[in-house]
Amino acid sequence: MSAVDTANRDNNSIALPGLGRALILAGKLGQKSAEDIYRKASSGKTSFIAELTGSGAVSASDLAHTMSSAYAAPLVDLDAIDQQRLPKGLLDPKICQAYRVIVLSKRNNRLTVATADPSDQEAIEKIKFASQLGVDWVIAEYDKVLKLVDAAAASTTETMEEIIGGEFEFDDAAADGMSENEQAASTSEVDDAPVVKFLHKMLLDAFSMRASDLHFEPYEHTYRVRFRIDGELREIASPPIAIKDKLASRIKVISKMDISEKRVPQDGKMKLKIGPNKVIDFRVSTLPTLFGEKIVIRILDPSSAKLGVDALGYEPVEKQRLLDAIGRPYGMILVTGPTGSGKTVSLYTCLNLLNKPGVNIATAEDPSEINLPGVNQVNVNDKAGLTFAAALKSFLRQDPDIIMVGEIRDLETADIAIKAAQTGHLVLSTLHTNDAPTTLTRMRNMGIAPFNIASSVILITAQRLARRLCTNCKADADIPNKALIDAGFKESEIDGSWTTYRPVGCSMCNGGYKGRVGIYQVMPITEEIQRIILQDGSALDIAQQAAREGVDSLRRSGLRKVKQGLTSLEEVLAVTNE
Repeated sequence: MSAVDTANRDNNSIALPGLGRALILAGKLGQKSAEDIYRKASSGKTSFIAELTGSGAVSASDLAHTMSSAYAAPLVDLDAIDQQRLPKGLLDPKICQAYRVIVLSKRNNRLTVATADPSDQEAIEKIKFASQLGVDWVIAEYDKVLKLVDAAAASTTETMEEIIGGEFEFDDAAADGMSENEQAASTSEVDDAPVVKFLHKMLLDAFSMRASDLHFEPYEHTYRVRFRIDGELREIASPPIAIKDKLASRIKVISKMDISEKRVPQDGKMKLKIGPNKVIDFRVSTLPTLFGEKIVIRILDPSSAKLGVDALGYEPVEKQRLLDAIGRPYGMILVTGPTGSGKTVSLYTCLNLLNKPGVNIATAEDPSEINLPGVNQVNVNDKAGLTFAAALKSFLRQDPDIIMVGEIRDLETADIAIKAAQTGHLVLSTLHTNDAPTTLTRMRNMGIAPFNIASSVILITAQRLARRLCTNCKADADIPNKALIDAGFKESEIDGSWTTYRPVGCSMCNGGYKGRVGIYQVMPITEEIQRIILQDGSALDIAQQAAREGVDSLRRSGLRKVKQGLTSLEEVLAVTNE
């Protein structure tokens, strides 16, 4: 039995909290004084610790030292901590404020949390449940905890104008095409200052945290905002549920949607001007749910298409295969992978390399995500009859050199794209398949003749995005040789000349990762692979032939990133299948 539990047994005249029992045991507080302070706190509906330090019965410094000794927890000085470097998004700010705690760091699956009251079991359970992580207490002085908690709360409500000096505005074109009555109605409904400021802050925070998407999600009694950062969703805020309708209306107005229509999904776009020369595009999607409209906003950064092929993470051999393919005058290049694997950025990087004054480029997308000057971009509209197939037919009458189709979804689109590739056009498109070899069998299953596949497709790139290890905090990982071999490494590769790393977590990253790196399988369609296609061979036959020709599988490509120290083994195993 611990000393604090013993004190609880001996001092049971009133159910004092663990904090009070520890102070009595340490001789810092008398039994009667503790009971009087507890009664006063209860009647005044304040916390015991606030009443304790506020009354002067125990100083914040004495309290911190006593708690550190009683609970064998480290003591930290919060004055030495830079608030700007504290991790964000690991715990709901409301929980931090309610229980007076500060999250200092995350390591593996545990949070390090500063508190003045380590006896608060309710706080531990709440933090564990909210974060799905373990909790390690460190002790800090109560007044310093309050100061940091209040500063953090103030920063979350800071307006956009204060943050960026007022150089923040939405594109005025959002109201174009609306009548004066419609504009007046929408203005009166959505120009609620707190709502406007909250939306502005969320958008800017998402951009500064390098998020790819924002999710606004209403539930029966709660409302939450999540950001997708480096491929993972993280809860950022829990605004009042009452805000949901006004926030939805505000977003729909600036995205040129019908604010009166709440029964069907809608799509829109908006622009955000930050400073005199920086504009960010957003794609907006609404979806009616049981308790309101869920809204997802995707951040479209035009600069991502201009990073260059080197920034995407291709190995030298893979890069050369891709450049050779896009340098050919005709044929089809396919990029495959799941949603969110970076296919659009890869395609636009290729288009950016091909975009020259003497070339006519046309794209059909659903919808167009990145605006590329010099490229004729078309948004498909199924309701109006402008499908991928219809757009492709029109392209062929527009004297194109290069055609990009956002996605091959059906046989009609595939047939037209293949005919275009066979008649002197370079065609780029995407398919949703697991790897490069299965793409060919998927096309066969769509009903495309083997001859058409073999004569048109010149290269297939399968890709995934893996989280990149933070260079500031990554640490050596002690992984047994057997585990490395089971993952796909050859025995000859495990020679001690390279090191595997694991994520740690620091104030500069998200759980040990910062950014993402591409993993690619770049498979040219050689004569041998064409022969297998014409013989109606399986994906396994194609994969074996590709391996003989030096094409790495996605897993092998990922393991190379592990050897280079760019990502962890567990991340590669999670994003690749073998």
